[in-house]
Amino acid sequence: MSFSRKGIIDLKLYVPGRSIDEVKRQYGIDDVVKLASNENPLGASPKAVQAIIDTAANVNMYPDPISMRLCEKLAKKLNVEPSQIMVSNGMDNVLLLIAEAFVNEGDEVLTCAPSFDTYRISTVIMGGTFKTVPLKAHKFDLEALADAITEKTKLIFLCNPNNPTGTIVTKDEVERFMARIPEHVIVMFDEAYYEFVDNPEYAQGMRYVHENRNVIVGRTFSKLYGLAGTRVGYAIAPHHIMNILKRTLAPFPVNLLGQAAALAALDDTEFVERALRVNREGKQYLLTEFKKLGFDSADANGNFIWTDTHTDGRFLEQELLKRGVIIRAGYLWGFDTFMRVSIGTMEQCERLISALKEIFRVTQGRAQRA
Repeated sequence: MSFSRKGIIDLKLYVPGRSIDEVKRQYGIDDVVKLASNENPLGASPKAVQAIIDTAANVNMYPDPISMRLCEKLAKKLNVEPSQIMVSNGMDNVLLLIAEAFVNEGDEVLTCAPSFDTYRISTVIMGGTFKTVPLKAHKFDLEALADAITEKTKLIFLCNPNNPTGTIVTKDEVERFMARIPEHVIVMFDEAYYEFVDNPEYAQGMRYVHENRNVIVGRTFSKLYGLAGTRVGYAIAPHHIMNILKRTLAPFPVNLLGQAAALAALDDTEFVERALRVNREGKQYLLTEFKKLGFDSADANGNFIWTDTHTDGRFLEQELLKRGVIIRAGYLWGFDTFMRVSIGTMEQCERLISALKEIFRVTQGRAQRA
């Protein structure tokens, strides 16, 4: 006898990145750098931290059930109505709510692979059929994705920039793709890293929200604003889509401190500019140093880099852990020689490069002695 819903037992458990405390305990080291979860290396916006402190005394009270003040503030920024925005408990929860709202048993959900695993998890939970097409040159192959649409297709997840590869699809590519989307299909633009993109050809999904298409745009406060620990994500959609989506929202999905922090973070332009500057500098440094090491990196448009080390990923992961550096190894996505590295401060980036050089120096010495 099985108590589980159909398909649940077949779900692989999500493998989170190693925590700093876990690595300290396992390897007996005091100084650990985490470059695995695409967190903001500068911490959180100081204004957001102060807002949490100022609000903490009121945690005995329930928060605003629909985050109205935050919806209103985001609506002004995005030139939509507050009713077109849904705020929830992080982007992962937003993705699950989308599946709950729109995916019936037997409905097909499409995306490219590798990409964010919550797409698969949320689809399987709802009894949908999850289908993928391979990335092309590490980026979403929109032509192949459109070719894969059938009468059973209900939802397409388009991760732009893509996680874990950091690549983007352009305005022209998305325009051709959207021209092929039939009326029975919803396209979800996952734009968790959109603020980091410098490329003027980058395609944001908001255009299609304004055109009243069957689309949803998802964004988060976890990355640029450094609020990953408060879990605040949001969706924007035309009224006819949002009217359905909001019906899946649980009571009080965003806690009091998270709402206060997100509201304050939107005003902290100084922190945002600093975070973007640090990310640009760290990205350029790492791309240059990776090339010197013989790595082949994908086009990086987020706050992380996807790179082929041409070395066994499990070996590199373990050797870096011994040296107090946590990265995300590519074998988790089926790419054994790749790694995804979050862009840290310059000091953190230099420490990663130093550790990699030491690893290769030691292994080459061993090979010569052998």
